[in-house]
Amino acid sequence: MAKTHLVHQFGMGSSIRSHNYTEAAARAIRDALWHNSLNVADAFGFPKEAMLIDVEIGVQQPEAVNTEALLGIFPYGQPQISVVRGGLDVDKPGGGGTTVIANAAVIVSFEMEPRHD
Repeated sequence: MAKTHLVHQFGMGSSIRSHNYTEAAARAIRDALWHNSLNVADAFGFPKEAMLIDVEIGVQQPEAVNTEALLGIFPYGQPQISVVRGGLDVDKPGGGGTTVIANAAVIVSFEMEPRHD
């Protein structure tokens, strides 16, 4: 069977005051997920646990993201999280700190037999 991508979802999250990369990443994931109500597993007759969920997070300091903490966001499926350099760090005027912005791409796939016409 082949891993077949069915859904791509995108989100953005920020940490305005605490400069917390994990918090910004979590908000980006939730933004991607909560904007959609997809019943992909049901539509294809798969259990929700069979969902293969690939998550890519972009932040300016990838090493500052706790990926283990992000796994708890997913109520089912098999999430895999990678963090790359991306997103934005935006300095506040007057030296009042930095806002962290994270971007998330969430791809949902299943192991499926290829269709032969």
